[in-house]
Amino acid sequence: MPTVSVIMPTFNRAKFLPQAVGSVLSQSYADLELIIIDDGSTDDTVKVLAPFLNDDRVRYFHQENRGQSKARNVGLNQASGEFIAFLDSDDTWATEKLKKQVALISRLPGAAIVHGDEETVNEKGEVISFDNMKRYSGRITRQLLADNSVSITTALVRRKCFDEMGGFQASHGVADDYDLWLRFSARYLFHYEPGIVASYRVMEDQISSDKRRRFAANEMIIRNFLNQYGDSVTPREKRWGLARFYCRSARYFASVGERKKAARDIVRAFSNAPMDSVVWRALFRILVPQK
Repeated sequence: MPTVSVIMPTFNRAKFLPQAVGSVLSQSYADLELIIIDDGSTDDTVKVLAPFLNDDRVRYFHQENRGQSKARNVGLNQASGEFIAFLDSDDTWATEKLKKQVALISRLPGAAIVHGDEETVNEKGEVISFDNMKRYSGRITRQLLADNSVSITTALVRRKCFDEMGGFQASHGVADDYDLWLRFSARYLFHYEPGIVASYRVMEDQISSDKRRRFAANEMIIRNFLNQYGDSVTPREKRWGLARFYCRSARYFASVGERKKAARDIVRAFSNAPMDSVVWRALFRILVPQK
């Protein structure tokens, strides 16, 4: 059995597949399997993948279009590795990604998930940003309530997490990795290791670029999580995280001119943490837009 199972869902990404697959097969850590799930592609995906299927480490599955999360779950059902990693078919990994992370998690028996940083590239593969959000180690539920700070492209996860808590919930259609990390945070420790280990490609047709849809999905995910695992955070931690989530949402809606939604969410932030300086700063930014 391979040590690492890499799961790659794909849908009409023939243009970028060779780079994504190549970045996995050229890893300096070779004890891996790559499970590609074709989610009903209608482009040249099959033709593009053909040369890679000669590699014994590559396994290919096809399904009717059912969505990324269901494709990832198919991959999980096929995976045999001790560790699980995910790479979307338009992103790439640094050559040392798995070698560094396998060594790291092996030295940290208490950690179930390790993750790192990524660079952002455009459709041409040109780096447009090295900026990364703040990321965290340990029990990070409080921070995850505020925002999803774990990049699935950079994560390496112990197989037991999925065996014990299940895979992706596909009901939201977006941000299902956020749901996964929140659930895992209720039971497991995360470890953040600074350093860029992946390239994340930004394109216009990505589902993740729809911020309105993402905020709505995130709020539903948070509510469902708190209903099921609310005892994994203290009331104070819950209020801290929710206040920051609603501040982010309020600032976004204010930036696109949706003042009523911005007002609604800043009120929700105040209801959770009326004395928190973060909430007051968010209110100021909404009332006095930055030029």
